[in-house]
Amino acid sequence: MLMKTSTQSLTEQLSGRFAQRIRDRLLAPGARLPSVRECARQHGVSPSTVVAAYDQLLAQGLVEARKNRGFFVREPSPEPESVRADAPAGDRPVSPWGTATGWITARHVAPTQATALIRGMFHKVSGRPQPGMGAFPPEWLESTFMPAAVRKVTGTKVLQDFSLQYGEPMGDSNLRRVLAQKLARLNVPATPENIITSVGATHALDIVSRTLLRPGDPVMVEEPGWAVEFARLTALGMRLLPVPRRADGPDLEVMAKYCEAHKPKLYVSVSVLHNPTGYSLLPGSAHRILQLANQHDFHIVEDDTYSHIAPEHATRLCALDGLQRTIHVSGFAKILAPNWRVGFLAAPPALVERLLDTKLLATLTTPALLERALSLCIEQGQLRRHSERIRARLDQARSRSVKLALNAGCRFESEPAGLFGWVDTGVDTDVLAQRMLDEGYLLAPGALFHAERKPSTLMRINFATTQDAAFWKKYSELVRRM
Repeated sequence: MLMKTSTQSLTEQLSGRFAQRIRDRLLAPGARLPSVRECARQHGVSPSTVVAAYDQLLAQGLVEARKNRGFFVREPSPEPESVRADAPAGDRPVSPWGTATGWITARHVAPTQATALIRGMFHKVSGRPQPGMGAFPPEWLESTFMPAAVRKVTGTKVLQDFSLQYGEPMGDSNLRRVLAQKLARLNVPATPENIITSVGATHALDIVSRTLLRPGDPVMVEEPGWAVEFARLTALGMRLLPVPRRADGPDLEVMAKYCEAHKPKLYVSVSVLHNPTGYSLLPGSAHRILQLANQHDFHIVEDDTYSHIAPEHATRLCALDGLQRTIHVSGFAKILAPNWRVGFLAAPPALVERLLDTKLLATLTTPALLERALSLCIEQGQLRRHSERIRARLDQARSRSVKLALNAGCRFESEPAGLFGWVDTGVDTDVLAQRMLDEGYLLAPGALFHAERKPSTLMRINFATTQDAAFWKKYSELVRRM
């Protein structure tokens, strides 16, 4: 609660609280502030205090007032538009690059909308488990084999060899060899010569985008989908073509319309344990996607970030396609060592040299010491056993979290699977997220997972961090007041 002090008025305290959250990107551009009456009730102040605080935010240029709608965090500069599959050519304005960009159906995608969640992860809003986190808790990842592997590859002679010269351009040869063996178990036919290491999976996705795309190019993305990928592609100047993601795969009818109307260059997919829904691709849909790719000449990048907690027999486009039009991307931040930042891509032979050139221009090489340590963890079976322990622990956590969520009145939009749950709260989760932040909880509201930000009653929860009954009790209290 706000308290009167001799140095700062209630108005200054309230405006300062909102200002700090806006500057820290904990309140994303486009987010609506609570109504004056609701904010007054929530903070125990008079409506006139709230009006004065909002006026200060207006004067600072942090918010804008929209007639009959309320106060909103100011949007950044306009970004390239998303387009709709059935938009007629005459309705599509000309982009800064001189090409048709499709028409706007809602707001622009802004990188800060995605980084609001990431910044929240790093700001440590409280010491409580955070429902909106995108990773396992650090204590889940603790092991003795990782430090041992690092010690083994940092003996005096080895350390000098690795430290005093650049690593191999494509990545450590030992790691690429064991990665090829690992992919073979997923029926993805990669050789060490098909594999390039990266600074995490996100860097691998960036290598692919910067190699295959140019500003203004249309890219099909799954919706709901990964907020960071939407923001990253938009920052590069791409046009997003949102494809609804269903239980069996993407909406193929929408994909076909996009192919006819916009000739997309790329389709970005999370086939297995999709974020945020938990869906996994079915074979029938996979075959049709590959047919469309061949017919309309676009590439597919398959983000397999959650492969370590997924069944090996799950349907993967890269396995069915044999790395012809597909590019496999994955990493180890989710399952093993977030700060090692080791990722990789496996690509068709014809693309490898182009992708490698892009990597070299951005990072030269990648840290060979940690890549070699990771290769030991994989080769000796330690990563596999570690993943099995994590999967077993996650299964138990998911069961508990689902029960707590259902008891709190949530409805699961999709069958709970993997790390994340996609739940319907029945209330505006942008507003709910602001109120839960005051209680020390970071949420992941549904608007973040759409290419065009709009109000949503959905939110993504992390099953590993939502086993706390205290969170669900506070959640229920706030929802009842909304």
